[in-house]
Amino acid sequence: MSDSDENSSEENFSFTLEVSNKMGIHARPAAMIVRIASRFNGDIWVEKEGEKVNAKSIMGIMMLAAAKGTILTFFTKPKEGSEFQKEMSELFASKFQDE
Repeated sequence: MSDSDENSSEENFSFTLEVSNKMGIHARPAAMIVRIASRFNGDIWVEKEGEKVNAKSIMGIMMLAAAKGTILTFFTKPKEGSEFQKEMSELFASKFQDE
């Protein structure tokens, strides 16, 4: 992965969410995150403790091994950022419908 940003003139939009379901991010929650992220244009990244992966990659999300209590930071372009944040916040608040 490269840290260079081709559109450096555009600031990234970022927000953090805490994993609050008992089992953390396993296959089904990862698929739910990818399903939402894939509806938005452009790159969307998710970071855990300095490790950044593509939010549109189910394997990338699962490799983060995000357990309950993990803080995840999402990065996207500002154009769709607030709508993406709203949908992702609702998903996390629902505890991925696990409980």
